[in-house]
Amino acid sequence: MTYDRLVCANCAAPVNEGRCRVCRAVRQQMEEQEREQGPFAGLSPAMLIALMVLLVAALALLA
Repeated sequence: MTYDRLVCANCAAPVNEGRCRVCRAVRQQMEEQEREQGPFAGLSPAMLIALMVLLVAALALLA
């Protein structure tokens, strides 16, 4: 889940605006989680399979 769709229970504003300390804390926590997950965390399983198929096809063409 991304924090651009979350609404803060403390101030009833979108979390990505960071209006209160609770919003800012949640936003910081979610940004840290995104950095820890790596570059392929946001890809869907179908996209990962498509990338693997393309990689195998490219390797087959080179062989």
